[in-house]
Amino acid sequence: MKRSEFIKKTTLGSFAAIIGTELVFGSKILKGYTPLALQEPDPFKLFNKNPEMVVLNDKPWNIEAQAHLLDDKITPNSCMFIRNNGLIPEDIDPKTWTLTIDGESVVKEKTYTLAELKSKFKHHTYQLTIECGGNGRNEFDPPAKGNQWTVGAVHCASWTGVRLRDVLEDAGIKNTAVYIGYHAADLHLSRDPNKEPISRGCPMEKALQDETILAFRMNGEDIPLAHGYPLRLVVGGWPASVSGKWLNRISIRNKVHDGEKMTGSSYRVPCKPVAPGDKVKGEDMCIIESMPVKSLITYPKTGAIISKGKALSVRGHAWAGELEVAKMEYSIDFGSTWTICPVEKPANRLAWQHFNASINFPKEGYYEIWARATNTNGIAQPMLLPGWNPKGYLNNACHRIAVKVK
Repeated sequence: MKRSEFIKKTTLGSFAAIIGTELVFGSKILKGYTPLALQEPDPFKLFNKNPEMVVLNDKPWNIEAQAHLLDDKITPNSCMFIRNNGLIPEDIDPKTWTLTIDGESVVKEKTYTLAELKSKFKHHTYQLTIECGGNGRNEFDPPAKGNQWTVGAVHCASWTGVRLRDVLEDAGIKNTAVYIGYHAADLHLSRDPNKEPISRGCPMEKALQDETILAFRMNGEDIPLAHGYPLRLVVGGWPASVSGKWLNRISIRNKVHDGEKMTGSSYRVPCKPVAPGDKVKGEDMCIIESMPVKSLITYPKTGAIISKGKALSVRGHAWAGELEVAKMEYSIDFGSTWTICPVEKPANRLAWQHFNASINFPKEGYYEIWARATNTNGIAQPMLLPGWNPKGYLNNACHRIAVKVK
């Protein structure tokens, strides 16, 4: 039910129950007026999010976690970041939901109901790391435009669905296929039905990987509305913008997809390093594909105070886009020396990996714990901010937390 319809059907008594107190002068409300209590919904209740999540934007909704909220090995819905480009769809009916496969390189356009997708194709479950391309944007200088994500625009949930490859092959793929592009039911902020808020995609090689799935369950339950219910494309290891929510159409293209936020500077970085603040021509920007190696300390919370002489248990996660993390290290002397610590193998390809360490401190005082991951190609995280880019993408600097010993 739409919020406007809900208000019309709500009696003054039940409205009072919703807001938790008497609606004084309720009988005086003008017809058609929406009380303020319902004009600005509480995002934590609306999306079932932990109240320590941080709201960066409400038009559209963009909400991030704090590092300590991501301590679970499998991220629960309550701590998963939300990155929307438009308005969440209204009046979703899974019984009538369909997915159409079309495009220049499909053998024959084909439409599947949600029930057909679930019954016709084998189900697969994977833990998949999804990170916003702009995670860490707030550290760039000069500042980059966009939501000022800190470190919490990443998660690794368990997704269940059918392989995109199986569906595309069922529809038929021509040998001219180069790329896929997704289309979805979210609304443009203007509510213009002719405008898409976002329509991105990936090369066929990525689309046909085992772990690229059309998901309908998350952590064993129906996907929450804010995360793409009833059907979402999940593409682990690449920018979250490739994992289209509220999916209703996929086009098999004979060229690089040119949908909304696939062109210009969106989700692109300079092909070659540039000086901070430089303007970069469109033709000199390259599409972001695999995300860089990165790690996050999730325990303890930054600002922790510990007793002198006691070892501190530290843990977190690390990931490396298409690759694995081969080595994990920490430093307590601002990167002068590094100590190797254990890192687990991923639950499956494209899942994040868990690390832990027991750290002893030489004496009382202020310390910072820095974490550094190295991928299987031998590339390590930079200690501080990596190369600047106009949109503030791909900040994979070492995560750092503050600790006091006293």
